[in-house]
Amino acid sequence: MTIVADSGSTKTAWACVESGRTALTEGLNPHFTDDDAFMAACGKARHELAASGQQCSVVFYGAGCGSAQARERVARLIASAFRTSHTVVATDMLAACLATSDGRRSLVGILGTGSNACLFDGSAIERQSVSTGFILGDKGSANHVGRVLTDAYLSGNMPDHVMHLFHDLCPMSKDELMEAVYLKPRANRFLASLAPVAVSNLDDDYCRNVVERCLSGWRDDVLLPLSKGAGTVVVNAVGGLAKAAEGLLGEVLAEAGLRLGSVVASPMAGLLRHHAAQ
Repeated sequence: MTIVADSGSTKTAWACVESGRTALTEGLNPHFTDDDAFMAACGKARHELAASGQQCSVVFYGAGCGSAQARERVARLIASAFRTSHTVVATDMLAACLATSDGRRSLVGILGTGSNACLFDGSAIERQSVSTGFILGDKGSANHVGRVLTDAYLSGNMPDHVMHLFHDLCPMSKDELMEAVYLKPRANRFLASLAPVAVSNLDDDYCRNVVERCLSGWRDDVLLPLSKGAGTVVVNAVGGLAKAAEGLLGEVLAEAGLRLGSVVASPMAGLLRHHAAQ
């Protein structure tokens, strides 16, 4: 049997290609997840998807798997947890491409907890933007939206009704909020968890403007450099924020002469189709 995993910084979706059975664990980004937590999550997925002693292959697409060192570490942990020598580790960016592009040349973006983009030639990634992480980068992501909202909230630079929305979702004192951002682990997840203040209220002018500015920053600084000489204006996108703000994303791209193509919250259905056809 073949098990496919799609892992972001927040959650990991696992599914068996043959049976369609699924499992869900925490996000397994090798930059943030230690070996014990990684092994525990893999063990949970194996228990839910594979019968005792059943041999399986694992294909793992993950955020943070861009370097050879990270892929080697993830492959070692998966091989140990699943007791298999048949392990493939690739990036979440490739997963997004395979799930949305149907073998066609396109620009592909990830807009979830984090963000990224690449030019896909139909079978492989031709070139990809440099990811500078959730502090310096992740433009257009839920983390980015959360950062902008948190800064405005702490500075008192947002309308009163949005202040109330923010406090309803995150009833922390300002000191507790600063601690969560600067001292506690998983700040990227925490900031991304605040994005719904704006993303779920796009009919509000202030909230819409926040999301639009974040998406425009991703378009201008990440996507447009990739589009030069690309031979395509179609942009496919994966991620919870991309799906939640699909209409606005289409408008932001159209302003730069780009056309929004396929948008899915999760690439798993497309990945299962791809691997079932192999």
